[in-house]
Amino acid sequence: MRGSARGLWVLDPLDGTANFASGIPFFGVSIALLGNGQVQGGVVYDPVRRESFSALRGRGAWLNGEPLLIGGPAPALRGAMGIVDLKRLPGELVQRFATRSPYRSQRSFGSVALDWCWLASERVQVYLHGGQKLWDYAAGSLVLVEAGGSGGLFEDYAGTRVEQLALQPKIAIAATSTTLFEEWSGWLTSAMQGRA
Repeated sequence: MRGSARGLWVLDPLDGTANFASGIPFFGVSIALLGNGQVQGGVVYDPVRRESFSALRGRGAWLNGEPLLIGGPAPALRGAMGIVDLKRLPGELVQRFATRSPYRSQRSFGSVALDWCWLASERVQVYLHGGQKLWDYAAGSLVLVEAGGSGGLFEDYAGTRVEQLALQPKIAIAATSTTLFEEWSGWLTSAMQGRA
């Protein structure tokens, strides 16, 4: 999805609908501007915590107007906290997580846009989601990239990267550093091959 020369806006007015409907305070608003086949800018707003995450391609990311830059030392995968959405993963991968967890602990909060932003703010260090749509990831994924994180969208768990934005759901694999991303994606590949 390339958008026009003037750009294309992608809006998710309530990311985390089930949370909102159930009274769970984890949801947000996400808006992104697409142009030239890439996300050029994005904002994710968390009204519960009054946190506004924003990013412009090539210019950085911010949390409530303050620069957001991943800078802490990356832990090894064994010491990392992860956000993993188990319900969209293949059964064999879920079984591996249940019997041979590669990280310290994991959560699943229910708002994809905020998941990316929490990764960008180093509240968690690794991320996996088995089926995100464009309006889910557009703004948040740019916040992570501009904050200095690693990862992105993939066709499969072996690391076949998606080159273009599209409406079809995509697998998201990410981490707060290149080193941690390589360890994380390597574990996922091994797990899918029954070796982890």
